[in-house]
Amino acid sequence: MSPRLAPLLLLAAVIGTAGCVYRPNIQQGNLLDVEEVDQVTAGMTRSQVRYLLGTPMISDPFTPERWDYVYRLTRGRSSKAETAHFVVHFVDDKVSRVDKLDLPDPVPVDRKANKKKKKKAEAELEREPPPAPSVKQPQPAEPRPEGRRPGGT
Repeated sequence: MSPRLAPLLLLAAVIGTAGCVYRPNIQQGNLLDVEEVDQVTAGMTRSQVRYLLGTPMISDPFTPERWDYVYRLTRGRSSKAETAHFVVHFVDDKVSRVDKLDLPDPVPVDRKANKKKKKKAEAELEREPPPAPSVKQPQPAEPRPEGRRPGGT
């Protein structure tokens, strides 16, 4: 092997393996379901919104009457990020208006798969639990003589 060939082979190996680095999906913020977002209506309380959507990603102490729900997903090597932004405005601790700035596309729901999962969960609930274990201990037929311990003198 010539001295000039070794660095070239090393460089080729480095460049060849550079594309093999795993890039995980990066998910940040509140994952919002379009159906849940549509349930937020004027007049709801802060606790009702928090129960439905969770704690907001951005709760600015200088504007407490506004809650921002932000979501961002970057998949592996993709340079395009999926984003969602939903803003809830409050007046007197009640929802006054809702801004749907950027919502994700609704995910198609496989209704048959959901029905199967629901039936399986219901079957698990209807199944009878196993009987409780017996706590009775077998007793010897003859009483122990006094002053003697079992297995000893």
